[in-house]
Amino acid sequence: PGSISFFVCCFFFTEINDSEGHPSSSHQTLKGTSKWASSLESLLEDPEGVKRFREFLKKEFSEENVLFWLACEEFKKTQGKKQMQEKAKDIYMTFLSSKASSQVNVEGQSRLNETMLETPHPLMFQKLQDQIFNLMKYDSYSRFLKSDIFLNLKKSEEQEDNSPEAQTAAKRASRIYNT
Repeated sequence: PGSISFFVCCFFFTEINDSEGHPSSSHQTLKGTSKWASSLESLLEDPEGVKRFREFLKKEFSEENVLFWLACEEFKKTQGKKQMQEKAKDIYMTFLSSKASSQVNVEGQSRLNETMLETPHPLMFQKLQDQIFNLMKYDSYSRFLKSDIFLNLKKSEEQEDNSPEAQTAAKRASRIYNT
């Protein structure tokens, strides 16, 4: 019985809307494409969202932007000077050096040099990462939300939500809740 009431509680919680008819502020209640469409931050928190966004960026020849952003996020969590030096050098050589295989286009990368990599700190790439985030947020993210990749995923999610099985579960929950 406890699990049913939990299901009913959660089911109805997801149905609470704000004054504009949008799901209430809790992002945990959103899933998949709805969550991704709420913000770039939400998209980047979801491994499946990152995968689909990378797919899209690859087609636009700008996948290096999200790869750089992810590398910087990982770098911030790095412990130990030696590991930090190695990761900083990898990021520099992969994304920032003039010979980089996946060079990102950011202002200030010329001020970074290999001697700075000897004394790394967790936020050393923060300004460059912020530039890339804003580039994605105001450029490629909005195009992603209009892309076939996103729209097809959204459509298939909506079809799943409208399937007879999903509707039956909702009706069962409604009956249980109302009794």
